[in-house]
Amino acid sequence: MRRIPDDLAQALEAWHTTYRQLAEQPRTPLRRRLIQLSITVMSHPHWQDGKRNAAWSALHANGQRGRSSR
Repeated sequence: MRRIPDDLAQALEAWHTTYRQLAEQPRTPLRRRLIQLSITVMSHPHWQDGKRNAAWSALHANGQRGRSSR
């Protein structure tokens, strides 16, 4: 499996952080930020090769690992 680009990993980490903040304190700016991050992550060129499932699983697992270390 190819390496996940740093900008994509950072966007997903920001997505997870924003999602947790939104769960604690629902606010419109956080909803908008989450939508924008979702667009950034899902439209990233990394997914264009058609191998989204394995890469997405690895990326999501990376975000979950970051969460458990806090």
